[in-house]
Amino acid sequence: MKTLNQLMQDIIQLTTVIETQYPELYKYLSETPISLGVAQEKKISTTDLNQYLETLKSQLQHHIDTHNGKK
Repeated sequence: MKTLNQLMQDIIQLTTVIETQYPELYKYLSETPISLGVAQEKKISTTDLNQYLETLKSQLQHHIDTHNGKK
């Protein structure tokens, strides 16, 4: 499994791609919920970041699939 740092780097890379290549999608990223675990410590886990990364990937793929040729 990836470390927190690796996952953060992946998220940063993906959001940079979305920002530069799909600005129409980028404006909605702040509305993407990230569900944090209900731990007493309230720390973000690798599972949380991995789920968020997968959500971003899914949103990008959906955008590409539904807006193919409309760029």
